[in-house]
Amino acid sequence: MQLLVITILLSVLGLLSSFVLVGIFPSIIALCLSIYCYLQKKSINIVRALCMSVVGVLVPIIMYLNCYGISLPFDKGMGMPFWKQIIYENYSNMGFDMSFLKGKKNLDLNVESIDTAQTENEDTEKESEDLYYVSDGVVQDKPGYVSGTAASSTGTSEEKEESLDYRDYPQNIFEKFEDIEKDYDTKPVSGFVGASDDDMPSYGGLPLGTIIVAQYFREDDHNCNPVIVLQNKTGETFRYECMFTARDSEGNELAVSERTSEVVPDEAKFVIEGRFDKSDLNGMIPSMYEFTITKRTPYEKDMTDQVLVYTKVDGNSVILAADNTSDIKVKVDAYILFFDGDELVDCIWLIPHNIDEVCINPGSLATIKGDAYYKFDRIETYYTAYEAIEAD
Repeated sequence: MQLLVITILLSVLGLLSSFVLVGIFPSIIALCLSIYCYLQKKSINIVRALCMSVVGVLVPIIMYLNCYGISLPFDKGMGMPFWKQIIYENYSNMGFDMSFLKGKKNLDLNVESIDTAQTENEDTEKESEDLYYVSDGVVQDKPGYVSGTAASSTGTSEEKEESLDYRDYPQNIFEKFEDIEKDYDTKPVSGFVGASDDDMPSYGGLPLGTIIVAQYFREDDHNCNPVIVLQNKTGETFRYECMFTARDSEGNELAVSERTSEVVPDEAKFVIEGRFDKSDLNGMIPSMYEFTITKRTPYEKDMTDQVLVYTKVDGNSVILAADNTSDIKVKVDAYILFFDGDELVDCIWLIPHNIDEVCINPGSLATIKGDAYYKFDRIETYYTAYEAIEAD
């Protein structure tokens, strides 16, 4: 009788704690005891204990398979131990906010004025278009360009070390790259030096909780594009939309870029590029750029946690691979920034795909190659990944 009571208690304890994985251990013990008790004497209570212990064993196994499949645990780029990654991924897929498991990174960015403004407006709706204004990266009281306020356009060394391209990749990814590289003709190392032009003036409005990490300007024979690296510090996932306006020295409009959009999770950094063809500017180089950035609740599901992106430099080419570990079709927007020292010399927008023109099949790897024109000594990679919504 005492053994039966212990078995039932262990079964209940194992079942309840199995939803945070550790329950598999008492459930295994309870399963063994239940089988032993059942062989000794058949009763409904023993059957109940047996059923609970079986479920307590199966739940952690199902959670593991849902996260890693039949493979051994591997780093998914989240910096979490495997058990925490399993809990995070399973409950996130069920719609629970598990961001507290990620932890927070300390960033050496001067955002006191932004945080203050966000605190004062924390009771407003998330969809509101409350903005704060910046000119050359410096917060201003009102919209418009203010000369003599330029901030540093490049990130700190610590920020660069946190870039995707400074992380340790799983060793098996290089075996995949060896097969991938055979499919591409890479471009030899270039001897052309990019222009020193990252001091292009810019100004505009940003949603509260969104900060500028770095801003650059890229010019070549055909294009003259502003590039901004932003970070979402709102605490939620948002869809960001941006448009750039090229202006002359008197503030007159020269051209307006197409609207670009990205679905960005909390704490993630992302790139917005304004694409301008010189033919649309009558051969002129704008004197400044104005940007308008807004955010709203996305209708697509963020899939960043379930898509792994890797890059490898070969000559003046970069091969990018995106591994979709989820069970749904996704779209990945990747930006490769090419630097010669601290100067941005090229920026390439890549969309890896292996189905139609923009999507990646569930559980598959997609690759794409980009060529830089100017010589470079390092790259930075930024990407967003979200559910591919079928058009009606």
